[in-house]
Amino acid sequence: MPTESVSPGQSTPPSALNSRMTNIRWVICALLFFSTTVNYMDRQVISYLKPFFCAPIDHGGFGWNNEYFSYLTSAFTGVYATITIFAGWFIDKIGTKLGLALSLITWSIFGIANAFVGGALSAHIAIRSLFAVGEAGNFPASIKTVAEWFPKRERALATAIFNGGSNAGAMIAALLVPSFMIWFGEQKGWKISFIVTGAIGFIWLIFWFAFYNPPSKHTGISEAERAYIHIDDETAGDAQTGDKAQKVPWSRLFGYRQLWAFFVGKFMTDGIWWFYLFWLPDYLKNQFGMSQSQVRLPTFIVYGVSIIGSVYGSSIPLTLIKRGMPVYKARMTTMFIIALFPLTVLLTQYFGNVNHFGHSAAFLAVAMIAIGATAHQAWSANLFTTVSDMFPKKTIASVVGIGTMAGGIGGVIVQLIQGKLRDAFAHADTAYFIMFIICALSYMIAWCLMKALVPQHKPITDL
Repeated sequence: MPTESVSPGQSTPPSALNSRMTNIRWVICALLFFSTTVNYMDRQVISYLKPFFCAPIDHGGFGWNNEYFSYLTSAFTGVYATITIFAGWFIDKIGTKLGLALSLITWSIFGIANAFVGGALSAHIAIRSLFAVGEAGNFPASIKTVAEWFPKRERALATAIFNGGSNAGAMIAALLVPSFMIWFGEQKGWKISFIVTGAIGFIWLIFWFAFYNPPSKHTGISEAERAYIHIDDETAGDAQTGDKAQKVPWSRLFGYRQLWAFFVGKFMTDGIWWFYLFWLPDYLKNQFGMSQSQVRLPTFIVYGVSIIGSVYGSSIPLTLIKRGMPVYKARMTTMFIIALFPLTVLLTQYFGNVNHFGHSAAFLAVAMIAIGATAHQAWSANLFTTVSDMFPKKTIASVVGIGTMAGGIGGVIVQLIQGKLRDAFAHADTAYFIMFIICALSYMIAWCLMKALVPQHKPITDL
């Protein structure tokens, strides 16, 4: 299909004025939502298998301790962090369509393979590391796709919607994995959990190849929608819409304070989400004595509420932009407001005191965690969008890969700290009290550092 591009500063092509506005971009967003759902569903499986992994061998488990479990989650997070920087470059080079497909195929195969490695920690670490290689491609590819398909004013909302898949995936895992362990017994249930969740991704792959192409190649998009996608473009680099892009050396990217702002934001806060993902079931079990069946509802609620908060939080910048506030200022103002909400996590252990609050303690503690998790998702959607606000499209997957690497490094540190704390203190509530302080303060510290690095928005025009 021949196209008429809209360069920055140029008027809309005449054909677009008479063209009916399509909404293919939202179909693309839905595909990203479901890929992220599968991504996080597969990732979340191990958090619900921890009680079995850490059960004594004579009780049928693997005999691991908390520190061993933290080694497994840290290995996944560390490899994920390392690979994302290369995944971003790889996706910038081969394009989003093939890049995201290869990522999903890789993580699905090794997700299934996890069912066949027995109880050896080293074997689980090896397979989970290969699983992480595939998982690392999802977010760089998704953020690049959003930048290609959405104008800047809609990117935070589109990012929040697809990022909501991380909550949806966690919710599905919260229902499926404990249910499999109950229905099939622990010896078969843990294997079935890996096999079923891993296989689901191949269904998504059919729809991805059937419906996805970049805007410049998509046969279903109208000229009006194509022009609308470029309505906020500020530079010629912004207007690039192809699936592949000219390579920009990483050494050049590290010379920009904008990259370091994103790096710091991810490093300081991603580990908090990893903590909620991998350790929330353990917290509920040890703090309130919940069984495998009982943890399903509260974890489902935490991740479900986070979807709503994420989408609403990402809509705030759009409202401010429509009222005339510059894009970057609207984004940072929103992120400051969001950074205030995790402070409620400081009250988790206060409300979680069963002696003071009785049967309401679990509900109140979960409510505090839900606020923190919701704030994280809103923060994450806006943080990701700062990249497409500041960098040209051809560098976005690479920048997101670098930032996600930083978040993964932060995640490794958080996992190791939590594993050490859990085994160091006889009472789990002390370990979690320390972690909740970290969770509460990380966002405001991150915001201050980001603001210090990039006090005013300046689009990058020399890449």
